[in-house]
Amino acid sequence: MFFYLLRRILYAIPIALAVGLFCFMLVQIAPGDPINAIVPADAPGDVVEQVRRDYGLDKPLPVQFGIWLWKVLHGDLGRSLATGRSVWSDLSGAIVNTLRLAIVASGLGFIMGCVLGGLAGTFRGSVVDRAAVGIAVAGVSVPHYWLGMVLVVVFSVQLNMLPAMGAGPSGSGDWAWNWEHMQHLILPAVTLAVIPMGIVTRTVRGIIAEIMSQEFVTALRGKGLTRGRIFVHVVKNAAPNALAVMGLQLGYLMGGSILVETVFSWPGTGLLLNNAIFQRDLPVLQGTILVLAMFFVALNLVVDLVQTALDPRIKRA
Repeated sequence: MFFYLLRRILYAIPIALAVGLFCFMLVQIAPGDPINAIVPADAPGDVVEQVRRDYGLDKPLPVQFGIWLWKVLHGDLGRSLATGRSVWSDLSGAIVNTLRLAIVASGLGFIMGCVLGGLAGTFRGSVVDRAAVGIAVAGVSVPHYWLGMVLVVVFSVQLNMLPAMGAGPSGSGDWAWNWEHMQHLILPAVTLAVIPMGIVTRTVRGIIAEIMSQEFVTALRGKGLTRGRIFVHVVKNAAPNALAVMGLQLGYLMGGSILVETVFSWPGTGLLLNNAIFQRDLPVLQGTILVLAMFFVALNLVVDLVQTALDPRIKRA
């Protein structure tokens, strides 16, 4: 297990370097000049050049990348061009809000997906199977942002049951585990949970259906085990693959919630990225994308280790 962990960490190092290079180059090739976010349009040319030198934007791209990478390795993501604050000070709070939303949404999607997928795989070919598959296909097909706007219109505007914006009653990013704050989490979490629910439902259905047709299940039936006991054995065999899929979905929700967070004005990394894109704030863009990518790499590592611990066949392999 130690050598497996060491090998996975060594594999992650070149991936992290490649991700860092990609993040740096991706925002560099985007159209527009980041200096426009700092100085007014009618600023004199010498002022523009002085600001460019102050931020190191006058250096060649390889030198800029080397300086940026060295600072990142020392925990410095730079300062925002638009606000002048440290990128990490803005990013740390946004990551916590996005992680909170992603965990709730992925948990909700995982539970609903496992229930629907388990029922569909157990009763495949029945009305239950077709209904579960139909719900899964609809969940994957519905766009996030459209569903979010529909939920806002129905539950916030028409029924006035749930708030439509922000992470708290004051509209700030401060959080407390009480109903006043948790009700702000319901609509964006449900919106984000739909696609993971559909993916997990289809995955679990396929896994359950495949396991139910294997010979050891027939042998368990021959021994006289009840349907419940047999289902427990099936779940044990399906758990590692289902966990891997859910781990990937959590990573996708961390990086793919920009539209949902914008619709609900949720103060997370998605809203931070959206504002940085319009302001052409390179340090915020680079830092946020890099941190989310590293989180995804680390999450894959954790899922691989947990999957190995749960499945003895991977250990033997």
